[in-house]
Amino acid sequence: MKEISIRQITEPDFSEGFAIREIEGMLSEKDLVQDLHRHDFFFVLFLEKGTGEHRIDFTNYPVDNYAVFFMRPGQVHELILKKGSKGYLMQFNRDFYTPKEEPINFVLRKVSHKNYCPLSVERFGRILAQLAFISEEYIGKREHYKDVIKASLEILFIELVRQSSSPKEITKNGNEYSQNQLEEFLELLQKNIVNYKQVTKYAELMHLTTFQLNKITKETIGKSCSQLINEQIVLEAKRNLLATTNQINQIAFDLGFEDPSYFIRFFKKNTNYSPEAFRKNFK
Repeated sequence: MKEISIRQITEPDFSEGFAIREIEGMLSEKDLVQDLHRHDFFFVLFLEKGTGEHRIDFTNYPVDNYAVFFMRPGQVHELILKKGSKGYLMQFNRDFYTPKEEPINFVLRKVSHKNYCPLSVERFGRILAQLAFISEEYIGKREHYKDVIKASLEILFIELVRQSSSPKEITKNGNEYSQNQLEEFLELLQKNIVNYKQVTKYAELMHLTTFQLNKITKETIGKSCSQLINEQIVLEAKRNLLATTNQINQIAFDLGFEDPSYFIRFFKKNTNYSPEAFRKNFK
């Protein structure tokens, strides 16, 4: 069985779980070209100046000046970044930065769902100043520099949430509690979709009733829990169909389907393509 290629950070000291680099130095001689793969860490690209192509979970995003791309562990992407691009590439894992306290943990959840954040020149300038400070701390490694970086990340993420437009999955409908609960539900889906596909299970994990959870998703994004569960299953199926050469039966089993024929019917119902046709037309 072939799994989706997983990129790991190759920085010499990534035992710390964090790295930040200036993009210009990475592209001094040639373009950066990355084929379809997934990360086991957070991947954040800050482009002061940029041209190229970026596809995240099969959605194409424009590569422009003053743009931020934020990817969560497990997402798949393809990236072409042209020589001459400027900015920062930041990577960190959950061991380095996973805040336990609310509302900071909520801020990380919220910003990590914004795969693409276009900003104005003025707004990007504020982000750039914070990144330069973080880079200085990372390179200098002065006393307590990790604590300084973590505190700076909190400021950076709050700034991103304030400045960038809302992600497509999340609207401004509903109150702050509902938004927070929605973020938690989406995060649980990403982590558990292979094992859990029932609304009742996610409601149980969140200490809610199914009625309460459905009310939250309906009032925030106008979709039922079942719709969101199905969308996550389809996304995982697409990732496996396009990023591996696994047989359809194997992909079905990997996604927790005991009957491959049911998986095929499910996928076609939700995409209008059979798994084989989807792989053939989009790979």
